[in-house]
Amino acid sequence: MILGNQRYAMNMLLGIGNTLRRDDGIGCIVAQQFTHPGWKAIECGTAPENFTAVVRREQPDILVLVDAADMGLAPGDLRRIPADKIQDVGIGTHQLPLSHLIAYLASDAKVITFIGIQPKSVADGEAISTEVIDGAQRLMAAIRQGELDQIPVYSREGI
Repeated sequence: MILGNQRYAMNMLLGIGNTLRRDDGIGCIVAQQFTHPGWKAIECGTAPENFTAVVRREQPDILVLVDAADMGLAPGDLRRIPADKIQDVGIGTHQLPLSHLIAYLASDAKVITFIGIQPKSVADGEAISTEVIDGAQRLMAAIRQGELDQIPVYSREGI
């Protein structure tokens, strides 16, 4: 955002997931609940590619994508997932692979971070498990405190 000649940081969070498949909807829940000065949160559902124009227009300093990710961890655990590891953890409810989305938006944000939250269940239904809600709360607190870099990085070898 530019006001006069002063540039103010604008960051964006895209919440991704299917709210009809229990914990797979956690990215959407995060987007619905997250508020913080300097941040815009958008609930994208299963088609985050439909929101690329918003990202391109806003040119955020930090772009955070949040989605359920099957990483073989305890439900609610968080990881920063590098683009080359996304195919290892995907649940498969998206129209376009998230790695393609990140590559497409690479020049539109200074930093892009994908945060995965380990689901407990992705069966049909709308209830989010308590452990996954707790993980979402920890994620939102980390973003508000500027501590995204404190979230461990996922690696298949050292989960």
